[in-house]
Amino acid sequence: MTMDKRLGQRFLPYGANYLDWSDMSELRAAVEQKVLFRYQTESESMASRLERRVAEEFGVSHVLAVHNCTEALRLALISTRPRTGDVVYIPAVTFVAVAGAVLSTGLIPVPVDVDDSFALDASLLPSDAQRVIVAHMEGAVAPLPAGVPYVIEDAAQALGASFPDGRPVGTAGYAGAFSFHHNKVLTSGEGGLLVTGDRAVWEVMRCYHDHGSARQPGHYPTWNDDAYYGENFVTSEEVAAIQLQQFRHLGRIVDGLARHYRIAVAELPQRPDITLLPRSAGDVKTSLRLRMESPELRDAAVTLLTRRGIANWTLNKYLLPEHPVLQGRRSLYADGFPWNLAEGIPRALSRDGFARTRSLLDRTLCVPLSPELSESEQVLAAKALRQTLEEL
Repeated sequence: MTMDKRLGQRFLPYGANYLDWSDMSELRAAVEQKVLFRYQTESESMASRLERRVAEEFGVSHVLAVHNCTEALRLALISTRPRTGDVVYIPAVTFVAVAGAVLSTGLIPVPVDVDDSFALDASLLPSDAQRVIVAHMEGAVAPLPAGVPYVIEDAAQALGASFPDGRPVGTAGYAGAFSFHHNKVLTSGEGGLLVTGDRAVWEVMRCYHDHGSARQPGHYPTWNDDAYYGENFVTSEEVAAIQLQQFRHLGRIVDGLARHYRIAVAELPQRPDITLLPRSAGDVKTSLRLRMESPELRDAAVTLLTRRGIANWTLNKYLLPEHPVLQGRRSLYADGFPWNLAEGIPRALSRDGFARTRSLLDRTLCVPLSPELSESEQVLAAKALRQTLEEL
């Protein structure tokens, strides 16, 4: 499959287009050192360099690199010292990994309906809510609920976004989780980051992520006298090295997305049956989000765009109450853990059984933007999109 720049066909998403051997000085250094485990390097590890770079970039005091964003969410939840069976409120529209992170820590996910922009509707939360995960979907900055002790930001799709007050997404809540999956803003294939402003919280996360002890670089293995059980979420040096390379391009990618967004918005046809979902100034403009008048028009647009080679996707698969894991409360444990602790806990919070949300999803179409294209190529891609939408 080749990439047709005239139409903006994205063969590789976002940061993947900026992977280049000539730009891999950190990866070469990690390989030449012949130590790919972060706690056995003689000098500062690549993972520590990455954490320091992110702390400086985001203005946070504590960062932890892990295997993936799901682990980051799990660590954030575990650090709250919950009881098994405690409730975690999550957006009804997000990737199933959020529910999986909750369940794998022995907690119960309760999907909460969303607003028109697909952000969690905090007005549905009970007054005694203790743990809430807010997802910044499609690079769109979601508001954080007030008065909740543990608000965890799932910023997997919003690296580089910022709140209206200028704070980077992921840094305003109790903790923030980021992803370097292949389809994210920056990529190392897999990979995750966890940020927090609380040193005590970070210490818990750091210990749990490496078998319950705080390791001393260059002196592995060592054990804390007060060690508790943990797991192995420690990132590797080659992954951290690729992430360092990717961070050099973050500003360029965010700026390229913003430029393509401006160009594409200006080219959109003036049709009363197609509405552009607005984006805030701080959003990472990963895509155009279009709301169609009817599901039939949305499906016709998907068919025609796909036929023309213009990348697009829908969001219906992200409606968690319809996912088998939540709908059937499935588990591999013989006793159904942790669902066996969910007696009396509502399956979801919604005013209308998600009827409005289903309608919104059925009429929503996303067209990804391409920061790696030159301005002239982005203009051509925008014109091709406009022509296709005009023909519907």
